[in-house]
Order: sequence, then C-alpha cells, then structure tokens
Amino acid sequence: MKRFEGKSVIVSGASRNTGVAIAELFINEGARVCICASTPESTENGARLLREKGLGGFMSVPCDISDIVQVKALFSAVMENFGRVDILVNNACNQGIGPSFEDMDQDFFMKVIKTNLLGCFLMSKEAVNIMLKQPERGVIVNLGSNVSMRAIRNRTAYVASKGGIDALTRSMAVDLGPKGIRVNEVAPGYINTNRWDVLPAGIAERRRKNVPLRSEATGSDIAEAVAFMASDASRNICGERLVVDGGCSAQHMPEDVDF
Repeated sequence: MKRFEGKSVIVSGASRNTGVAIAELFINEGARVCICASTPESTENGARLLREKGLGGFMSVPCDISDIVQVKALFSAVMENFGRVDILVNNACNQGIGPSFEDMDQDFFMKVIKTNLLGCFLMSKEAVNIMLKQPERGVIVNLGSNVSMRAIRNRTAYVASKGGIDALTRSMAVDLGPKGIRVNEVAPGYINTNRWDVLPAGIAERRRKNVPLRSEATGSDIAEAVAFMASDASRNICGERLVVDGGCSAQHMPEDVDF
C-alpha cells in the first residue's frame, strides 16, 4: 500500500528543484497532486520536469500565492478535479537575495514577506476552510529554513519571513490541532539546487565545511521529511519544526575557523 494512496495534495512553488521533488514523491506514493507556481511559464516548467520523469496524473495551476483571488481560483480548480484537500505543502518561496539591511527598501522587503509569509497564510486559510468540512480533516506542512534561528548576511527579508513561518506554524497548530488538523514545519539548510551549478568549485567545497555531514541536502531529502510530517507516522506530532540541514544548526563554527 502506498503511503498517500488516493490523497489530494497541493504543492506550491513546484516549478523546479525542491518543489518538483516533493511533488514527485507524492505522485509516486499514490497521491493526486496539484502543483502551482507564480506564473504560467514557471508552472509549466514544473509540469514538464515531472513529465520527463515519466509521471502523470497530476494537475498544474498557475497561482501567485500572495493574491487571494488567484489562491481561491486554485482551490476551486482542485475541488472541481479532486473533490477534497488532504495535504497542503507550503513550499513557495522568494529567496530575497539582494541588498543588505541599510540598503533594503520597503518594496523589496514586502515583496518577500508577501510571498513567504502572507502567501503561506492565504494558502493555509483556504485549505483549512475545506479541511474543516471533511471527516478526515487534513495536514499542512510549511517549509521554513534553518536561517530563522541562525541569520545569514544580506537576507533580512528572507530571514524575517522564515522566522514568521516558525511562529505561524506554532500558532496554527495550537488553533487547529483541537479541530483535527495537524500543522508542522520542515526547515532545510543548504539544498543542492540549480543555483549550485554556477558556484565555483572552491566556494561549493567551502560551503560544505559548514555542514558536519559534509553534504548539502538533495530535493529528495527534503521531500522525505515533508512526507514524514504529512504521513500517519507523525500522527502525534503537531506544531513542530523538523530541521534538515546536515547538522549545521548543531555546530557553533566550522572546523576551519574553530580555534
């Protein structure tokens, strides 16, 4: 028996990399999956990558998750096709790569917050409205980051948004747990995405010294953690933050500066 046989799953931010890996796992485990990304082009890119893996039986709907009109349209399409929502994976993310704090303007900050935090709220709100009408309720898994506890430079908006995801996850869990909806978080560290393809070898090697396991996560590593949090194996886990960062958060300083 596949873990998610017959379940209806929505994965946001599934245009490439980790989002595609999460969708792939759920499809292979028997779920009916809807992927979304912010534009028709990015959504189609995710669908193409899944088809290239020989996968079908999923639907794709473009959705800017910071726009409530588009979010409602997404959930209407899912209900029309699947009739229920069992699992929501809030994976969509604006990386917020850019200026340092003193050079950051309000528009840049708010653009990141609107996708990462407001978008998570809007998607979750629509999912919850549906789940509360279902006998079996549902599960929400938010994607956070280890940087919410250990800040990185020149990424203030991103770090703040991920700190918000930590707090939002706990608050949702407290409100929704008694109503039968579990909410948890997976917090990755480094993930080997296509951004690593353009890194000089020396930079990539230095980054890996920040990881006690000496290896950044793959998309599949994160997908497995999400699947655990979404599965019955975690049925008594609610409001928790599962860190998947190869030991980065346990380490005070990497060995080449730890004197």
